[in-house]
Amino acid sequence: MQGTRSEIFGLLGPNGAGKTTTINMICGLLPPTEGKITFQNDKGKDHKSLIGYCPQENIFYPKLTCLEQLLFMGQMYGLPLKEVKTRAIELLTLMGLEDKTNKWANSLSGGMKRRLNICLALIHNPEILILDEPEAGLDPQSRILVRDFIKSFGKEKTIILTTHNMDEADRLADRVAIIDHGKLLLMDNPQNLKRRVGEGDILELVLEKYDENTIKLFEDNLALLSLKVKINKESVLIQHSNIVEQLPAIKSLAEAAGLSISEIRLRETTLEDVFIHLTGRNLRQ
Repeated sequence: MQGTRSEIFGLLGPNGAGKTTTINMICGLLPPTEGKITFQNDKGKDHKSLIGYCPQENIFYPKLTCLEQLLFMGQMYGLPLKEVKTRAIELLTLMGLEDKTNKWANSLSGGMKRRLNICLALIHNPEILILDEPEAGLDPQSRILVRDFIKSFGKEKTIILTTHNMDEADRLADRVAIIDHGKLLLMDNPQNLKRRVGEGDILELVLEKYDENTIKLFEDNLALLSLKVKINKESVLIQHSNIVEQLPAIKSLAEAAGLSISEIRLRETTLEDVFIHLTGRNLRQ
């Protein structure tokens, strides 16, 4: 995988796929078992100073104020106090925390703590920002603020974004990599990934009464129409570039096979469809 400047790069995968391991290797916390990680370092910084990392779990000192947290972190990077203070105030304002500047971090709400952690990852002005589930625990207003920030920051720097929210990845990421069992499955922009699963809308038929014989007959008849079909436990997913035009024929075939349909849903292919198609439906811990 290769990231570029001014890009939001989505790293997606189920639990245990290797996302955290990949992040730890990028941050220098784990050595790669194979391959190598290289950084474009035009400014001659130490490679750890190139990276800002906001983990999924909020990390802060509970008995320091928001400003003190940022001053301490900036000085750990060796930055002058005056410069750090100016940047800290800018970041707190950017994240809507200006009125919490002198409040203890432990007194903040969950969403505010999340935004403070993003500020901590940015205090040294990194070239690469790694956000692990950045919208976790955020209220709708905070979610919009963080999304707007990610879009803005991604125009200047590199963002690596991990999330289980496929809608978030679809909205934000310029490119997406889907990994599983430590292997790269696909990498492309979200639109191209959705085309790879099958261009067109998806018709979902929710079944009320069915058995294996009727499902098999219906599936065989749909194959004659060159429709892409996937059978789930209680529904049938049918995909085609002109699915609406095919709807009367599909309903006739369902009736002929003896299927009882309780609901019909029509939707566009989503990034979640791609994710499930590549990694399967089973939950893993």
